[in-house]
Amino acid sequence: MLLTELLSPDRVVLPLPAGDRQTAIEVLTRHLARVAGAEYEEVLGAVLERESVLSTGIGFGVAIPHARSAAVRELTMVAGVTPAGVPFDAIDGEPVRLFFLIVGPEASAGLHVKILSRIARLVRRESVRRQLLEAADADAFCHVILDAEAR
Repeated sequence: MLLTELLSPDRVVLPLPAGDRQTAIEVLTRHLARVAGAEYEEVLGAVLERESVLSTGIGFGVAIPHARSAAVRELTMVAGVTPAGVPFDAIDGEPVRLFFLIVGPEASAGLHVKILSRIARLVRRESVRRQLLEAADADAFCHVILDAEAR
C-alpha cells in the first residue's frame, strides 16, 4: 500500500497550529477522528497511551505518533507541518515540525507496521523532508509524497 492511498489533501493540516507535543497530538487526533468518523476521546486516549511508552519522534524533525484503536474501522492517517519546531523528546533531541499520525484497528497491525516503515524510509531523504516542510498547501504536500513514492 502506498502512502498516497491513505493521505489526501483533506487529511493534511497545514499549518499545524501547535507549540507543544500535546497540542500537536490533540489537533492531529481531532482531524483524524473527524475524517475517520471516530470518537475523538477514544482515539486520543490510545495515541497518548502509546506515546507514553516511548516517544514517536524518530529524528530529523519528524514524529510518527501511532496507535491501535477499535474506534476506527480502517487504518487512517493524517499529517501536518508546524511553522516552528515542537519539543517532542525525539530520539535525536531535535524539535519536530513534520508529523504523520496513524491509527488503525487491531486487525490492521501488519499494514500499520508497513506504513510506519514506508514513512520512515521516505523521510530519511533530506530532499523529501525539505520539500514537505516547504509545501505551500496540502495539495503540494501530497504531490511531494506522490513524487517521492514514484522514485
